[in-house]
Amino acid sequence: MEGSDSENSNSGNWDELLHLFADVIARDDDALKVQALIKLAKMTRYAHEDILSRTVPILLKLLESPPSDHRVVIQEATAHCLKCIAAQGEGALANFIGQLGAVPIMLRLLPNSVEGLQTALLKCLRNLVSFWFPNRLILASNNGLEIVLAMLSSCSDDSKLIILEIVSALALLREVRKSLWTSRRVHHLVEAARCGRLVSKTRAAQAIGLLGLIKRARRSLVDAGAVVALMDLLKFGDCNVKLIAANALGVISSHVDHIRPIARAGVIPLYAELLQGPDHIGKEIAEDVFCVLAVYEENAVDIVEQLVEILGGDSVGAKAAAADVIWDLSSYKYSFPVLKNSGAIPILVGLLSDENVEVRERVVGAVAQLSFNEVDREVLAGCGAIPLLIGMLEDELDELRDNAAEALVYFSLDPLHGDRVSCVLEHPCFWNMFDRVMQLRASDEHVDVSLWQTDVEQLI
Repeated sequence: MEGSDSENSNSGNWDELLHLFADVIARDDDALKVQALIKLAKMTRYAHEDILSRTVPILLKLLESPPSDHRVVIQEATAHCLKCIAAQGEGALANFIGQLGAVPIMLRLLPNSVEGLQTALLKCLRNLVSFWFPNRLILASNNGLEIVLAMLSSCSDDSKLIILEIVSALALLREVRKSLWTSRRVHHLVEAARCGRLVSKTRAAQAIGLLGLIKRARRSLVDAGAVVALMDLLKFGDCNVKLIAANALGVISSHVDHIRPIARAGVIPLYAELLQGPDHIGKEIAEDVFCVLAVYEENAVDIVEQLVEILGGDSVGAKAAAADVIWDLSSYKYSFPVLKNSGAIPILVGLLSDENVEVRERVVGAVAQLSFNEVDREVLAGCGAIPLLIGMLEDELDELRDNAAEALVYFSLDPLHGDRVSCVLEHPCFWNMFDRVMQLRASDEHVDVSLWQTDVEQLI
């Protein structure tokens, strides 16, 4: 397999080259074997997948039973070849290598391997588990997690990064996550979210979010420094990374002991940025996290401050999302003074006339919710909401009409404002909503303020 490094798939006879490679490996010349292995590693970027797959059995046999004189050098070159092959074929070759039993062979060699061979084996395992999911199952079922973690205390810094990348891949398996938690080793997963390549850190963040679904595991993750690691990804990652980190951070923040410290760490502006971003899922994540953090008044103040700024901006999608959050937050016990003092209500009233339908829909929903509270009703009326709501009864959209009608029902039941909505008392939309509200009240199913208040104990 000798020749120019620039040789590619359009030059040479690959079958002949494979035959030459197999012939060299079968000889007793160890130096020539190493040269052939180095050449093969360089050519993996150009060779056909079929040719590469035919070298795998040869390489695995050589890895498991190398010549005794130059065993380590040949094993290291062989592992390097397999690592390069595993990276080709969009996972197909990594799958093939795994099916032929490469993972158990490498795990047997790892514990007693010298540094160069150790690094080559770890890199190969990293590629095998990164490019093909079933290889993770093979590695985990062969005690792979224990073997690689046992090496952390004595390996080089370079090998440590590779091990953490392997851990991040394995942690996408439920049993591995459970093992890390029950054995009090989640700090390795958190470290994987801080170190190494971005793709590995992203996997670790995803695994942290999945492990955080277990309520009792959240404290362990927070204590291990997961908040800082995820915030860094949320700050500096690309769009996909931000979504994964934001979701994971939202999951572990859903614990009564973590809400205040996580908010103080500075996550609220980061989620406000996500709310203003182009991704719909990102907006939903930010809305959910704001609703969790806002159960404490000081957090609600900071969140509403961010929302007010967004409502006054130019982004239609961001304004709609911000109004949606206010719609949700208006059911919280701290929302009444917070929203009243924030200046949000006058802006919402102004947006009832917005040109964008989605913005109007979300805003009138928030206004309907706010209208249930007497203090907020006063502010709404003072800002001129009633005439705008009356005009919305003629809108083409059912949801918009219904929300406007619901707000007007609450105004009609208020002795201070009943006269101002008397002109709509005969309107069909108003009466339909009035009947619904009265029926709910009569059956004691109407959502009272006390029921709207989020119970913090649910987050414990």
